[in-house]
Amino acid sequence: MFHKEGYKIILIALSICIVITLLMGTFVENDTIRGIVVGILVVFLILILQFFRNPKRNFIANDSQVLSPVDGKVVVIEEVFEKEYFKEKRLQVSVFMSPINVHVTRYPVGGKVVFSKYHPGKFLVAWHPKSSEENERTTVVVKSQGFGDVLYRQIAGAMAKRIVNYAKEGQEVSQATDSGFIKFGSRVDVFLPLDTKINVTLNQKVSGGLTVLASK
Repeated sequence: MFHKEGYKIILIALSICIVITLLMGTFVENDTIRGIVVGILVVFLILILQFFRNPKRNFIANDSQVLSPVDGKVVVIEEVFEKEYFKEKRLQVSVFMSPINVHVTRYPVGGKVVFSKYHPGKFLVAWHPKSSEENERTTVVVKSQGFGDVLYRQIAGAMAKRIVNYAKEGQEVSQATDSGFIKFGSRVDVFLPLDTKINVTLNQKVSGGLTVLASK
């Protein structure tokens, strides 16, 4: 199963592979060269398909838990000053996604979207300390029943050239449902109240919509 954001790119990649294969059959006589090129095309297509995969998962909504919005590895757990929306200290949990991770972004909590903003910016590597403030990014805040306002930020990385954000202010959303997509490598920051219990550790691998980042 593939995410809808990948349909166009998958079709283009498949078309390119077919055209190159047909051209080789006409203009390339060396079987070794044909084999090498076909092998490269197969690997290329597999990587594209893997990137846009959207595996079926059984999500269990829970107002007393904050779920990881994405697949990846926890790279930051710290107390920071969040200056865009809260303008006060919050607990930040950041998840880095490599190109081989599922890149669907999911709502970490259910509730009402009270803030949603896109910021154009740079494309620093996603783990760079300044990427949260200087890279292309979107900031979304969901007012939840269990945690109040929970902010999560999609951050484009060095390879990511497009962030897709479905969240619209005033919209009621369900925990773990699709909230967007980031293409080709990125990071998501989640900002939580200071008294929140963090349920993950640094370098832990997490799954979007399944792993509990924090709880009451």
